[in-house]
Amino acid sequence: MSNDTVLDILIADDEAPARNRLRELLADIPNLRIVGEAKNGKELLERVNETQAALVFLDIRMPVMDGIEAAAHLQKTTTPPAIIFTTAFDGYALQAFDMNAVDYLLKPIRLERLQTAINKAHALRPAQLAAIKPLQPRRVFFSVHERGRVILVPVADVIYLRAELKYTTLRTPEREYLIEDSLTSLEQEFGELFLRLHRNCLVAQNNILGYEKRMADDGEHQWVALLKGIPEVVTVSRRQLHVLKGLSG
Repeated sequence: MSNDTVLDILIADDEAPARNRLRELLADIPNLRIVGEAKNGKELLERVNETQAALVFLDIRMPVMDGIEAAAHLQKTTTPPAIIFTTAFDGYALQAFDMNAVDYLLKPIRLERLQTAINKAHALRPAQLAAIKPLQPRRVFFSVHERGRVILVPVADVIYLRAELKYTTLRTPEREYLIEDSLTSLEQEFGELFLRLHRNCLVAQNNILGYEKRMADDGEHQWVALLKGIPEVVTVSRRQLHVLKGLSG
């Protein structure tokens, strides 16, 4: 990054002393402007939407949403900011960062190392993000890109995920969203939470009330799953009917 450019910066760390330490160090570096702080990744995404910061300092381990998941959501913003991770010693994480040229600062952060990191900071490339994703526990939010903003939808609020052409429809009690994740990748990531009841639909186990046989439009009978919070039902394929029967039996 050019030394002549004034950078708007966000700091995300769940520990106030760590945020204060970083703020003090940044005060000694010219052409920087701190535009906000966050205690977790969810708060950070909200601040990014508000400020359009160019550089983010991301603690790796935070409650609500950790730094790795936040970095993935940041990639869906219109102009993803540069990212520098901050962490106490974690040999496995640091090895992954080193191997994939991902910028990080080891706590306690030193001024010289901070300046070097800022000078070379950049937005994560897709391959870099993919390489460090194994460090992330299962994500707790889906990110939806709408009108230039990233909307976070808690995984716990999702009733079903349905494949629709090149998108996947994400259904909550309030509304539908479109995401680009494939149903196959979602099943791999969330197989413990969602059941595949049809080749094009995954349903949250906790939102299944039961099942019944109904008459379809073509006059044939079919099994459907009854869902909490919404009037719609989901068709159950004959091949997957045993999954539902297993839940109730």
